Amino acid sequence: MIRIRGHIGAWPVDLSLELDAQDWAQLGAQLSKDVAAAPPAASAAAEGDQQLWQTALQLLREAGQMDGLHLLKQLAALAGSEQAGKRLLVRMRHCEQVRVQAGADAAIYHWLG
Repeated sequence: MIRIRGHIGAWPVDLSLELDAQDWAQLGAQLSKDVAAAPPAASAAAEGDQQLWQTALQLLREAGQMDGLHLLKQLAALAGSEQAGKRLLVRMRHCEQVRVQAGADAAIYHWLG
């Protein structure tokens, strides 16, 4: 038996479900199928992140060097949000192909290749 308690909007819910052996087997088979299907979606997301990262590196590679404020604007536009742009900028700080130098107003990112 499965008991579900909670609320749907303002209405309280208290539901009990009784499952026989066949129902449990069907539920287990469906869950196994759903879990098996999940890794390709995760893989596709990781592939998209990798493509975004390669594009971010290409941006700095083509510029040769760029101040951090300008680079952040470019990365935010590329990634779709300022938060995602900041994550790329932090990742770039720790990349072996990039050297970060302190500038007067902002850090300067240099492509080392």
